[in-house]
Amino acid sequence: MGWFWADAPKTTTQSPPLSHHAFPLSQDGTRSPPPGCPMHKHQKSADAMAAPAAGACPVKHDSSAASTATPPSGCPVPHGSRETTNAPEPESKSTFSKLNPLNYMFRDLSQAPAPNQTHVLPTEREPSTIPKGDGGGNWEYPSPQQMYNALLRKGYTDTDATAVESMVSIHNFLNEGAWEEIMAWEKRFAGGLYKGWRKCSRGEENFESTVKKYGYDREVEELAPSLVRFQGRPKDMTPKATMIQVMGRIYPSMFGTEPPFDRHDWYVSRDVNGQRKEIRYVIDYYSGEPEPSGEPVFYLDVRPAITPTTAVERALRWGCDVWWRASGGDVREQKKLQAATQ
Repeated sequence: MGWFWADAPKTTTQSPPLSHHAFPLSQDGTRSPPPGCPMHKHQKSADAMAAPAAGACPVKHDSSAASTATPPSGCPVPHGSRETTNAPEPESKSTFSKLNPLNYMFRDLSQAPAPNQTHVLPTEREPSTIPKGDGGGNWEYPSPQQMYNALLRKGYTDTDATAVESMVSIHNFLNEGAWEEIMAWEKRFAGGLYKGWRKCSRGEENFESTVKKYGYDREVEELAPSLVRFQGRPKDMTPKATMIQVMGRIYPSMFGTEPPFDRHDWYVSRDVNGQRKEIRYVIDYYSGEPEPSGEPVFYLDVRPAITPTTAVERALRWGCDVWWRASGGDVREQKKLQAATQ
């Protein structure tokens, strides 16, 4: 999951100027300036200036150099040509340095076919419905060719090229589903805990009618969260997923399930009283039993990462729904409606 990305321009760095303060070692093992260097001699002896010792300063001090009229206090090393002599520092070769910090994907995945690739893959990229955090439109999903190249660079050299287009379709479908779940959380709690409690007070199934009842429908419609960045963490199991695995060993008939095959952390920008606040969402991806037709089934567990505020949000959403159904909330609503019509 999470292969869509935004390209960022590369930056280059220049090496610092050459230093001329590296002195050679003297016979007693201490560092001292070279005996013939004019930068560190008294001006009393013209002979010392004309006939430098064997360990003299490497800078030439002939008449042509003197004709340039270097100031007495100036550095004798010519720095005018350093732009042409100094090459830029080589770019870091580490894998991490080549990743886009917004999504931890390679920046420069090409659309060119891979070596020995026999199946032609499309190069068109599909736009998502997920806004970027910088306001620059929506995130884009990778093309099948980029997906294939990314899999090869990650070491999955046995990937079947003929299956990549289906993989991209499933990938895009799951990411759209994850964003839909995030939007459900944002619609309930972007306005604060009190409004969130009122929106959740009549259970999950009655959310839309509850929003209209309390006059929050326009606020919900104008909601505009955005995805700032995201990170795939398939090897880091969330505490909730770990607990489910433990409970599955104790009560396999109720909690027995395979571990999630992937995990994502999505950082969403939320507007709170005119200021942008970053909310981290955690997503666990589970595989289910396939349909009788053979189609794969997936389950997403999407929720805000635990903080004092989000812990209350999760408790309100779950607790209100359980209470509404357990206390017969829908039955009460029907009785009120029947009494009003009689």
